[in-house]
Amino acid sequence: MIIDVVVASTSRFQRYGSATCPEDAEDLSGEVILVKIKAAGYEARYQLMPDGIEPIREAVKKSKADAVVICGGTGLTHLDLTMEAVEPLFEKTLPGFGEIFRWRSLEVVGTRAILTRAAAGIYHGKPVFCLPGSPNAARLGMELILAEIGHILKHIGE
Repeated sequence: MIIDVVVASTSRFQRYGSATCPEDAEDLSGEVILVKIKAAGYEARYQLMPDGIEPIREAVKKSKADAVVICGGTGLTHLDLTMEAVEPLFEKTLPGFGEIFRWRSLEVVGTRAILTRAAAGIYHGKPVFCLPGSPNAARLGMELILAEIGHILKHIGE
C-alpha cells in the first residue's frame, strides 16, 4: 500500500520550497506521519506545498496512491483552506473520523478540540484524510487511520 502525504504550510513552503522529505523542511508532523506509515509496513511519498485550494485539490486529484493524508490547513485562519479544497471532491464522507479525532483530542487539549476540522472522505475510490498540522495531531490521526485503513480500502473495493 502506498500513502501520499501532503503537508500544507505556506510558511514552511516559503522557507524550504517543494521539499520531498520532512527532514529537508524541518517538518516534525510530516516526520511523525512517515514514521508511522513505514512502521505499519506501508510505503509513503511526501510533498510539501503552500496552503491554497488549487494546490491541495490538484495534489489529491493527481495522486496515484492508495490513500492520501493531508496535514495542515484544517484550522480557522484565512489560510486554512484544506477542507475548502477537498470537501467538494468527496463522493462520500467518513464523519466518524473527525468525530473520533475530536473526542480523543478532548482528552489532551480540552474544549479547544472544537477548533479542528479534521475530516475524511472518499475521492475516486481513495480515502483522503485531513489532519491538523501539529505533531500530536499527526500522531493521533495516524493512529486512527492505520487502525482502519485496510478495512476502509476493503469496503471501498466492494
